[in-house]
Amino acid sequence: METIDSREVYSNAWMTVREDAIRRADGSTSIYGVVDRSDFAVVVPREGERFHLVEQYRYPLGRRSWEFPAGSLPDRTAAEPIEIAHRELREETGLRAASMTYLGELAPAPAVCSNRGHYFLATDLTEGPHEREVEEQDMRSAWFTRAELESMIGSGVIIDADTVAAYTLLLFHERTR
Repeated sequence: METIDSREVYSNAWMTVREDAIRRADGSTSIYGVVDRSDFAVVVPREGERFHLVEQYRYPLGRRSWEFPAGSLPDRTAAEPIEIAHRELREETGLRAASMTYLGELAPAPAVCSNRGHYFLATDLTEGPHEREVEEQDMRSAWFTRAELESMIGSGVIIDADTVAAYTLLLFHERTR
């Protein structure tokens, strides 16, 4: 596909929505909507067989959601994924990781979004104060056993795709080491 023209439709501190006029291989033209967001990090904090999750209200879903700590930098600032991972872990949980193992990279919505997620396993954890952003004031966090985590995924309590993807990447990592 070839981009003929592109125009910004909407922009805020977290994303830009653009509409691209495209030409397909057969010469036909169309439009394509793209959401540009910064790359993000998802962190799997593990201590033995326990995992640390956060719960927060997700406005688009109209409900609270249990998830692994995750996020990107404000104002679409770019940074190394591991820096984002350490920051998100500290901000959302107060945990600091002496060891951060890269689990992989995924594109969460490649038909619509341009960003990628970088997934990490955080171990050798120490506790400290969280540094939550104003949007995260209602966030809670808790430890769950592996059995509880898997039950929450299987029963639909956890519906966050990045959390399920992160856990899947962790399982692959555990099988191959």
